[in-house]
Amino acid sequence: MRTERNNGGPAFPRLLSTLEHEGDQMHSGAPGMTLRDYFAAKAMQTLLSDMQAPNPSSVAEWAYKHADAMLAVRETQS
Repeated sequence: MRTERNNGGPAFPRLLSTLEHEGDQMHSGAPGMTLRDYFAAKAMQTLLSDMQAPNPSSVAEWAYKHADAMLAVRETQS
C-alpha cells in the first residue's frame, strides 16, 4: 500500500481564469511545482556549488531527503 507523501502543496500557484455561470464560479489555474520540488532544488543548488563531478542520482536523493526534512519541520512550526 502506498501512502501519500507530503509535497507541501503548490510552491507558486497562479490563477489563470475565473468563469461564472448562473452564480457559480469555476476557477482554473496552474499549480506549478510543489513546495517539495522547490525545497529540493534549493538544497541541490547548494550541494552542487561545492562539488566537482557529482553523481546525479545521489545528489537528487540527498536533495529530496532534505526537502522532506524541511517539510516535516514546517508542519511542527505551524
